[in-house]
Amino acid sequence: MRYAVAITWITAGTFIGSFGALFLKIGAGHLKSLASLFRNWRLAMGVILYLLSSVFYIIGVSKGDLSALYPMVSIGSIWTLIWSRIILGESITQTKIWAVVIILIGCLVLGIGSA
Repeated sequence: MRYAVAITWITAGTFIGSFGALFLKIGAGHLKSLASLFRNWRLAMGVILYLLSSVFYIIGVSKGDLSALYPMVSIGSIWTLIWSRIILGESITQTKIWAVVIILIGCLVLGIGSA
């Protein structure tokens, strides 16, 4: 049960962190000068979401084995792929699909190895 709680915290962190990446990408598209970096609310939101996701990761790894839980952070790449398609209109290629499959297999193997 304790391990399930840790996985929930890590998964929530990956979800929040994926929005952080999305806001950083959108904010980067609005940069016009170095000075605009500090007035860009999208970049600020991305940083805030990354920091918040770190809090979730810290709570998650405190409840289980770091070697099994931290690789789950890669699930954030899957969320980011989804948001990139839906919000930014980026393409999902066969290579990206294979990468998702490999990430999921890796997380599964690590989870089984820790059980």
